Amino acid sequence: MAPRIVVVGLGPGDASLVTAGALAAIDAVPTRFLRTERHPSASLVPGAATFDHHYEAADTFDEVYRRIVADLVAAAIDHDEVLYAVPGSPRVLERTVDLLDAEAAAGHIELEVLPALSFVDLAWVRLGIDPYEQGVRLVDAHRFAVAAAGERGPLLVAHCHNRRVLSDVKLAVDDAPAEPVVVLQRLGLPDESVTTVAWADLDRSFEPDHLTSLYVPQLAAPVAGEVAAFVELVATLRSECPWDAEQTHRTLTRHLLEETYEVLEALEAVGDGGPEVDANAYAHLEEELGDLLFQIVFHTTLATEAGAFGLADVARGIHDKLVHRHPHVFGAVQVGGADDVVANWEAIKKAEKGRDSVFDGIPSNLPALLYALKVHKKADGVARAVVAELPTVAAAVAAAEATPDDAALGDLLLAAVALARAADVDPETALRGAAARLRDRARVAEADPPSP
Repeated sequence: MAPRIVVVGLGPGDASLVTAGALAAIDAVPTRFLRTERHPSASLVPGAATFDHHYEAADTFDEVYRRIVADLVAAAIDHDEVLYAVPGSPRVLERTVDLLDAEAAAGHIELEVLPALSFVDLAWVRLGIDPYEQGVRLVDAHRFAVAAAGERGPLLVAHCHNRRVLSDVKLAVDDAPAEPVVVLQRLGLPDESVTTVAWADLDRSFEPDHLTSLYVPQLAAPVAGEVAAFVELVATLRSECPWDAEQTHRTLTRHLLEETYEVLEALEAVGDGGPEVDANAYAHLEEELGDLLFQIVFHTTLATEAGAFGLADVARGIHDKLVHRHPHVFGAVQVGGADDVVANWEAIKKAEKGRDSVFDGIPSNLPALLYALKVHKKADGVARAVVAELPTVAAAVAAAEATPDDAALGDLLLAAVALARAADVDPETALRGAAARLRDRARVAEADPPSP
């Protein structure tokens, strides 16, 4: 039988709001843990160990939550059953419970989550609104810029526990809303406070604490408004511009390719980046990335018209893919360095796609130099002995000089790719740079030709 974790909620604050089921579970399970002792009802869980030390030691909240879950799973294995008490409701913005769900789905633990009263239940009463009729969206202040993207309100914003978080929320909104926001603090406790504040004073007019939330009736413009406005612009071009209306995925292909190469050219000027790079180079890169983004949104708009997917689906898909392919960041996998990361990536990708070979995913229409680099990398990972039999650059030069045919010259170019990989040099960038230097020298000679 899998080790068991029982999760209870301590309600919004006052001890009278903790359910009888939670109290019975606390009595029944002797090994107890609190996510934090900073809660008015924490005293209802006697003898509990807390995870407050993780908040002091970890750099991010996500790291805190992952450490808590790792400790809980280890404790459940040691004791067979443990109790875990969290503020509010375990099913309202409780990231640790989401992570425990994943552990349960993987078969590592058995999880029981008991229902509890949340601060939102008191918030609706104090605000005098029906959240379903009003269409209120509940968001975490720590993820406001992402979670509230595209929203105009109304919003209930939780976890507004300090001025820095409030400042982040304020700065995430493009245009300050004219309507004041409602500050809800310590709901259900004797010192409960419900006040209003202007948006400009959000991070300076009151003292937030760990029982503070905000109600935003309406935003002047949605968060991430620039992205939403750009998507709307492309849709307008499709409906009102004759040229845009005629385009298809196929006709846009060459434009996508051209814009990609223009981004590559802009990246050459930026190099490895940093403050020493000329500001004009960054401005040029910004412009070219915008042109490339237009192509991406255009193709997405065509797909949306066909009922296939939208930009949110694209963003969600790459988000989930990157999380899945980085188990060393978002899971329990340990890596020894970048080589292990690449090996894990290829193995996960092969399993995802159901491919028989790591070579199946290499696009055959890649430029030859990039195609050779990808083949060499993958061959080195699965057939190192075969790669070791390739001729060296010196041997390939001699063979090409003796018989300069396709095969010999191809071996020479492949040997150059192998040398570039060994030196940790991108052959595409190296060749492009060499060609640019030749171009510059030729331009000088063109402008000042030698006297006859």
